[in-house]
Amino acid sequence: MIITFKEKIQRFIAGITFDRAYRYIKKNPADNIIKLIDLGQKLMGSDFPVKNYDSFREAVRDPSNVWNRFAMSVIDECDGDYLRKMLLALGIGAGINGTKTVRKNREKYHCNIPFLILLDPTSACNMNCKGCWSAEYGHKSNLTLDEMRSIVNQGTALGTHVYMMTGGEPLVRKDDILTLCRENPNCMFLCYTNATLIDEKFCEEMKKLGNLTVAVSVEGDMASNDMRRGPGAYEKSIRAIDLMHSYGLIFGISVCYTSANIPMVTSDEFLDLMVEKGVKFAFYFNYMPVGKNAVVDLIPKPDQRAFMYSWLKKVRDTHSGKPMFFMDFQDDAEYVGGCIAGGRNYFHINSEGDMEPCVFIHFSDSNIKNKTLLEGLQSPLFMAYYHNQPFNDNHLRPCPMLENPEYIRQIVNQTKALSTDLVEKESVEELTAKTEQFAADWKPVADKLWEENKHPDPKTQYYRDTPEAKSGK
Repeated sequence: MIITFKEKIQRFIAGITFDRAYRYIKKNPADNIIKLIDLGQKLMGSDFPVKNYDSFREAVRDPSNVWNRFAMSVIDECDGDYLRKMLLALGIGAGINGTKTVRKNREKYHCNIPFLILLDPTSACNMNCKGCWSAEYGHKSNLTLDEMRSIVNQGTALGTHVYMMTGGEPLVRKDDILTLCRENPNCMFLCYTNATLIDEKFCEEMKKLGNLTVAVSVEGDMASNDMRRGPGAYEKSIRAIDLMHSYGLIFGISVCYTSANIPMVTSDEFLDLMVEKGVKFAFYFNYMPVGKNAVVDLIPKPDQRAFMYSWLKKVRDTHSGKPMFFMDFQDDAEYVGGCIAGGRNYFHINSEGDMEPCVFIHFSDSNIKNKTLLEGLQSPLFMAYYHNQPFNDNHLRPCPMLENPEYIRQIVNQTKALSTDLVEKESVEELTAKTEQFAADWKPVADKLWEENKHPDPKTQYYRDTPEAKSGK
């Protein structure tokens, strides 16, 4: 990606500002952060509510405040140069320039334009985790480095500056991933990884680049983790976590919660250990029964989903929570206005180049080898997402596959999208047959939770709110 002169100036000024502020804060964190908040309030005036600044000050003054503890852990444990480069990629690249361009292009092209793209550099994986479709895919499917370059170049032109990589095990291709990071300093990259290929050399490269982080797949203690991921997986994950912590890197964990492991992956023992080992964020995923060999019994039961919803609020509580950033892609849908797939905030490209609305929706009508990203986003399949989102006004029921299976059946059949499973094709009827019962059982529980709780206003404009949709044209 070519960085414009304006972006270079932005990065230069922001970098100097960060270095000065960071050195100032390091001298006396508690007092000096307060002074910077006061200065920020004077400079920004009424751009942000006064209560926001008061909340920031209150958090800094209270050592027991979770966000105070989180901020201090970042200051104490993370390498300053690495942190600066990451904030430049996220703040200038994705936050300022990316967001503006994404919004402009959504209006220009009348389709979803994503904030991030998830892609699979390879189908290859050195593990065989129970319930994971990638374990069945084999090692022959790969995106070339030039294909990945094209994805990033096209994406950044549309405004997309965040790229997440899964697979397979993406670090099978770590040299090419490092090349992409090196060539695109204004973009942020994240790899979901089993961590077995993280070594000293890779940590040194991560630290040098500053725009790459990882989410390590780890699910509870050794017994809970290795039950799904195989003997020795837990020890390898912890070894990689300790290594990254010693290098002052920012990294997180990726947790697939199932009907079998929820007690362990939400336990204080597990979370406190992760905090102690320097984990700064945790991405939680509801198990999805994708692929013909999916284990339906692993789908969390309705009472377990209700527990996850309340647990999420508990771990984020200002005083009783954990000093870590948590996200649950199912139960956080209320903060983003429902399903974020289909390019609304993200979409997925598999190792064959198929553009899929979601990493869990293995159907496509476009491939990057014969269509541009924009053409794919304007394809019948992606436009069906654009026209139908949100799939439910109760954002505790966001997914068109898990909670509203009638939608994904309708969309796939109407657009004639094809199964992209790399081993054994699965019809949309076969897929939704595995989710119908959960959807029916979850509905009354979710509706009750929705009625009884307050919910944020994500200020999202859907297609149905546009003049075009209202006019019926």
